[in-house]
Amino acid sequence: MSKKYDLAIVGGGIAGSALATVMARAGKSVLVLEKTTAYPDLVRGEWLAPWGVFEARRVGLLSDLVQAGGHYLRRHIAFGEGIDPVEAIAGARDMSNLLPGVLGPLSLRHPIACQALTDAAQAAGATVLRGVSKVGLAAGPSVSYMHEGSEQHVTARLVIGADGRNSVVRSQAGIPLQRDATHHLFSGMLVEGAEGWPEDAQTKGTEGDVNFLVFPQGKGVLRLYLGYALEQKTRLTGPDAPQRFLAAFNLSSVPWSEAIVNATPISHCHSYPNEDTWTEFPYVEGVVLIGDAAGHNDPITGQGLSISMRDVRIVSELLLGAEDWQSPLFAPYAEERKERMRRLRFAAALQSALDSEFTPEAVARRTRADQRKAADPSLNLTSASGIVGPEMLPAEAFSQETWDRILA
Repeated sequence: MSKKYDLAIVGGGIAGSALATVMARAGKSVLVLEKTTAYPDLVRGEWLAPWGVFEARRVGLLSDLVQAGGHYLRRHIAFGEGIDPVEAIAGARDMSNLLPGVLGPLSLRHPIACQALTDAAQAAGATVLRGVSKVGLAAGPSVSYMHEGSEQHVTARLVIGADGRNSVVRSQAGIPLQRDATHHLFSGMLVEGAEGWPEDAQTKGTEGDVNFLVFPQGKGVLRLYLGYALEQKTRLTGPDAPQRFLAAFNLSSVPWSEAIVNATPISHCHSYPNEDTWTEFPYVEGVVLIGDAAGHNDPITGQGLSISMRDVRIVSELLLGAEDWQSPLFAPYAEERKERMRRLRFAAALQSALDSEFTPEAVARRTRADQRKAADPSLNLTSASGIVGPEMLPAEAFSQETWDRILA
């Protein structure tokens, strides 16, 4: 006879383990099925925007992330070509008071964050199985899977697909995934020994043929990212890719770049395409998708963790506020997520067009856009959505008119 749970969550990453913790703390029986035995470095998902920090606090998970080593970033410094570094530092944006009670973005290694939330879920009473394979959905809803050499079968009131971009649950549930064209490539690496970089300051900017991003994690550890053109797909391949990655940070517009160039890589150097995916309806009867399984935002704006925290908050509130968990319950989630992802998709596409195109025409367009934003501060609202949350901005900030005013 198969076991029965309130929730069977496929995927124990950020979204899955976060929802498991919230629901187990509320007294629900939860099973988490995770394929890995140790969380890998995915080279992304290590920056929680202020609006994501706010969401994590609302669902009671912020303290778990902070205790695991979450590192607040108080300043954003906009370095880049055509920007005087001294003026950039003097004009740094204070991110410690943008939202009530939020001290800034939170930076934390993805494997550490996943493990912290998994530990919290288990402490709350959830059953977490690692090394799971061959997950299958069936009516009921029910889930079959292989664990420790034997096939298991469980039933649940609801199955949650939190199994990432290549979601098996999404595929088996027949939920279509839509995808934008890839705009550029993105690569990330973790380094240590970069004590010369201020631990409270993040940056992003464009110089030459790269878009660069730096996020300190404390104690001289930095998560670094580079965006570069699709035509350079072999730029960061091969055994010496980490050294070439660091060399690209020899930037004249960044006064502390030497700290990066001389740092020591402590992760692999992995590149991936920048694009958006989304689902119109992230649920069918008996199944709900959250996190990347329901569609992900272009990583250029770093919204993945915040999207997951919002998903967890909305889905958990719906579940805990109703006895009937049939599919109509999740219509408000689908409606809110559709518009949220549309706005974030618009903001990411605009950011990609501004920061990750490197032709002479793109440089001239970027200069014009900076001048227009300086003359009309309302044109900065779109990019603010990645900091304070997309719902906090007027709809006009995500319109074709705004796009044309910035880029035309």
